[in-house]
Amino acid sequence: MLTSAHTTKKRNDRVLLIYTGGTIGMGKNPETGALEPLDFNHLVSCMPEFSMLKTGIETYQFTPPIDSSDMSPRLWSQLVRIIAERYERYDGFVILHGTDTMAYTASALSFMLENLTKPVILTGSQLPINQLRTDGKENLITSIEIASAAHDDGTAIVPEVCIYFSGKLLRGNRATKNNADGFNAFESFNFPHLAEAGVNIIYHEEYILKPDFDKPMTPHTAIDPNVVVFSLFPGLQEQIIHHVLDAPELRSIVMRSFGSGNAPKRPWLIRLLQKASKKGVTIVNISQCLAGSVEMSRYDTGYTLKTTGVISGFDSTVESAVTKLMCLQGRFTDNNMVRNYMNKTLCGEITV
Repeated sequence: MLTSAHTTKKRNDRVLLIYTGGTIGMGKNPETGALEPLDFNHLVSCMPEFSMLKTGIETYQFTPPIDSSDMSPRLWSQLVRIIAERYERYDGFVILHGTDTMAYTASALSFMLENLTKPVILTGSQLPINQLRTDGKENLITSIEIASAAHDDGTAIVPEVCIYFSGKLLRGNRATKNNADGFNAFESFNFPHLAEAGVNIIYHEEYILKPDFDKPMTPHTAIDPNVVVFSLFPGLQEQIIHHVLDAPELRSIVMRSFGSGNAPKRPWLIRLLQKASKKGVTIVNISQCLAGSVEMSRYDTGYTLKTTGVISGFDSTVESAVTKLMCLQGRFTDNNMVRNYMNKTLCGEITV
């Protein structure tokens, strides 16, 4: 935690803008009319407002830019290396990213950048930045302001991985995309907003993480993606689940259950879950509901799951549970260690 003994931090007065792709930098293909990524220089040319910012902006571009549907663990590791190699040269980082997988990337980076002491803000837009009604300019400009914001002692106001969208700053591993068409595309249903941007940017510092600013940030790039997500539903078939759980590469499961963590009391389902758990597979129970937490002791159906070795995912999002498992599996070959850390909050991702 931050203590009064830490020294004043020297500022660089620079933010690194990392362009991965996404709608914000797209234009229409004249032949097909479909949106496709443009060169990053085009995006910068659309933003004369850059010259009015109080902080310097330097850029890094993915070549070629990617559609966020093609985001992958390998590219998360690449982003971590980009940030780690340049960490001392910038006050913060802004990542331009497509909205479809933004919450996955934000969650993954929160676990991969241990003891993060600088802002890493992901943003994008629902309309390309060169369109008349674009939401991209405000999202980008405000993200840069947040990434460069500091206390009087030089420490960052928001030393977290966050998503900024449509006037709201959200903890990255608490956010989920909940609207495919509206500008208000993201929400954090189980955690308050970290800031609101109106005429002024109002920070809610009581909710913002407080790292140890005197310790270095530790990057982690190893990821093991042998995770599967499945949702329970009436009519779930034994043979299909049997084949999923029997995959030899499988290390963990995110199971989206009903309500506060309930599942049908089918003997075959209990038997298969128990068998997988005994093999060392980590099974994490999260709710299909957007808001609320798993409490497996509330109803008998949830308690039965608990006896099979299924562990609670508390109030985790799907994105956070999946990426946390991938990152822990990359760090630990012992699944007991993975299970142990899944029951703890590492960077504010769950309420235990």
